[in-house]
Amino acid sequence: MQVVQHLRANAWTQAHDLVQREASPMANWLHGIVHIQEGDLEDAQYWYEQAGKHFRSRGTLAEELVRFEQALLHQA
Repeated sequence: MQVVQHLRANAWTQAHDLVQREASPMANWLHGIVHIQEGDLEDAQYWYEQAGKHFRSRGTLAEELVRFEQALLHQA
């Protein structure tokens, strides 16, 4: 997924531009992860809630990216 590639390259602006076009629980979770990288934890918490995820029990940015990628694999 291109958004994850941007996040891994520390290009959160490009990642945000892409992810905000989607409206699914997975996209909402990824949108929250983008805001974590950006450092905007208030918005990150909002998007985690929209995704049905528990913001306070999240992992590090790297851990969240791995969890997201694993969840994508299990969706297919």
